[in-house]
Amino acid sequence: MAFGHPKHLIAFRPLALMAGLAILGADVCLSAQDIIPEERERSAYRTPYRIEFATPRAELVSDLEGTERGDPRFEAEIPHDEWYSRRVLEHRGAWGPVARAYPGVPGIESWPVQARRERVVAIAMRFLGYGYQHHHLPDWSPPREWPWKETCVGHNGRGVDCSNFTGFVYNQGFGLRFNTEVERQAEEREVRGPGESRMTPVQHVPLPESYQDRIAALRTGDLLFIRSDSGNISHVVIWVGGIGQSPDGAPLIIDSHGGEVEDSNGARIPCGIHIRPYREKSWYNHSASHAIRVFVE
Repeated sequence: MAFGHPKHLIAFRPLALMAGLAILGADVCLSAQDIIPEERERSAYRTPYRIEFATPRAELVSDLEGTERGDPRFEAEIPHDEWYSRRVLEHRGAWGPVARAYPGVPGIESWPVQARRERVVAIAMRFLGYGYQHHHLPDWSPPREWPWKETCVGHNGRGVDCSNFTGFVYNQGFGLRFNTEVERQAEEREVRGPGESRMTPVQHVPLPESYQDRIAALRTGDLLFIRSDSGNISHVVIWVGGIGQSPDGAPLIIDSHGGEVEDSNGARIPCGIHIRPYREKSWYNHSASHAIRVFVE
């Protein structure tokens, strides 16, 4: 599954790419010093969960390492030097810039289905530790003065909410553009992409009644939708499936969520994007609605 670019390229994500950026021009409403986001430290939390890919993780995401596709500066439909402009403030407010339409990945349709499913999880893992924010872009981190929709993180910063997270993973990974409103995402039967003129069908997966049958029915990379107490779709997670390893055997998911869930060691998992267990007595299971599957065997 080579992508035709040199190996051993340095990944962009670990670098403090935002630091030192100067934005100039009449459209800018904040000073260059103001718009340089503080590089927030990752949580000290250490997960007890592991993910073991059948295909080496490096191969699954090799096209993102050291390339524009994986560079946080190219996540938006607008240039990076406009992310914190007056135009974005006035038209996008707390949500910030909209994600770009990523192109398709050459040759990926020839990959085995399981490898494509694992790529979903591998890309999702690149954002582990990011906060829960009502943003469209994971790496959009506005300054303190910017409007903010209050979340469990307690401050503005990098991060996305549940459906912007799942939408971004499939967009960056495959050029597939789900609607990022969770209720509308849950109802999609085809999604835009890859490319401007193509639509890709997706499969609606009803859930069996029993917990064990549900686990057996779901596949790595599925989007699992959860209902609120009022019955509306309110959350979405990425199903990790059999490649997840848990100390107590619980199936695993990845989502952007609050800090209410405890891991297998009894530690509270922080607010934001993390690997979480899917337990029989959990809200995830009790309120599960259905799944959407992109890669069908």
